[in-house]
Amino acid sequence: MPKDISLPIAAPTAEFESGEPQRLAAIDLGSNSFHLLVANYQNERLQVVARLGEKVQLAAGLDENGYLSEAAMQRALDCLGRFAPFLTDIEGPNLRVVGTNALRDAHNSQTFIERAEAQLGHAIEIIAGREEARLIYLGAAHALAESGRRLIVDIGGGSTEFIIGEAFEPKALESLRMGCVTFTGRFFADGELTEKRMRRAELAALSELANIQRPYQRLGWDDPVGSSGTIKAAASVLHAYGDTPQEGVITRSGLKKLRERLLKCKHLEKVELDGLKPDRARVFPAGIAILSAIFEAFDLHQMRFADGALREGVLYDMAGRNSAEDTRSKTLDMLKRVYDVDTRQAENVAETAKHLFAVVKQPWGLTAEQGHYLSWASHVHEIGLAISHSQFHRHGAYLLEHSDLAGFSRPEQRLLAFLVRAHRRKFPLKEWQALPASQQPSAAKLARLLRLAVLINHSRPEGAPMPPKIAADSNGDALTITLPPSDEPTLLSTDLEQEQAFMANAGFAFNLNTPS
Repeated sequence: MPKDISLPIAAPTAEFESGEPQRLAAIDLGSNSFHLLVANYQNERLQVVARLGEKVQLAAGLDENGYLSEAAMQRALDCLGRFAPFLTDIEGPNLRVVGTNALRDAHNSQTFIERAEAQLGHAIEIIAGREEARLIYLGAAHALAESGRRLIVDIGGGSTEFIIGEAFEPKALESLRMGCVTFTGRFFADGELTEKRMRRAELAALSELANIQRPYQRLGWDDPVGSSGTIKAAASVLHAYGDTPQEGVITRSGLKKLRERLLKCKHLEKVELDGLKPDRARVFPAGIAILSAIFEAFDLHQMRFADGALREGVLYDMAGRNSAEDTRSKTLDMLKRVYDVDTRQAENVAETAKHLFAVVKQPWGLTAEQGHYLSWASHVHEIGLAISHSQFHRHGAYLLEHSDLAGFSRPEQRLLAFLVRAHRRKFPLKEWQALPASQQPSAAKLARLLRLAVLINHSRPEGAPMPPKIAADSNGDALTITLPPSDEPTLLSTDLEQEQAFMANAGFAFNLNTPS
């Protein structure tokens, strides 16, 4: 049986509640660089303990068919090996490892993830582009003291994120498929650096920006802010040459001078500028092409650099999980409103599922973190009814897997979608086996509990009924249900007899005792 690697959901602990510092860690598996951030969280602030970064250039290892090369995967694994010693005192729920655009795109990303998870002993989450944007905004917003409406721009290796927000609340989120590594391969593959190639890269970026240019300008902002490597490097170079009114600020005129300096280099291998780190030089021109297009599209006169980015956002988001500020709970509440879910039925199913989970948690070796998924799935298991009653469990699963759900990573959405897909009719073995092997044992157990909770509330009662007696086999996955004596078949007994047949077909032990 494969090791069950729980998704990293940080629950509130005594340290959070008492005001004592809590050690948190985040690893950002970016398309260009991998970053590790370890910090103590206290009084809603981070105190950095360790900060590491390496240029892995994962996106550069994608071949023309969209597969990561063995060399790229090995570079990444070697980097994670160097990060590992900094994680020895981090509790599992207090570490999150997130992958971005290169791992979103790679057809064999799961192969890498399984190897990396085995090395780290921790789950890796691939996050969607808009979720990446939300976390970037959260990190940048905490680094900015000023209030007002902001435009946050983050140029990465494979994607660029754009966020408009106020305080800690994003108003618009977008992730565009353009980055300094992918644009380097696309427009400067042979290393030649010319005006014509630079302009082609800028026009390609402008084409991507055309989809968001007008809506973002209508929404407006007071303060353009940039984060992460390309923009940090641009600000550093401008400061080194005296082409900026103050450190950390990029002006339109300064950016034009920087572009001219790059073109004089004529080749990527000869890019050498004051203030620019050598390991960024090769991908820097492509990043500047994207930044120049952003200034042009949004008619910016200047942009300032802010230190906070994705990894800081991950830590702040983790600190707020499973609290009143948990973005995931807010997202699902919104879904329930959008799809007009029967709130009373959802709460009844959730209450029954909670009771069943408490009974089997210890013998089945389930965790409190896994219990959150059972509760969430209980609350949204009927969202597919908004599309059609026929096959509504399939419709609900599709919505959950393919929607942009703020706060959820792709693996989290996939697990939630599976539970909703599995809550009625035949057990979906194909979808279950498509989950990561490490997740399958617990996913099957959670799905079986949700199925029972739905059956117990089949008559849609006013309140959640008392469930029948349930027992779980601690040496396997068998469930035993004992019904109260009855002279006549009931709706529940009939449903459970059908469930017994479904479970037998799926290969799960389900014992039904019906005393006469």
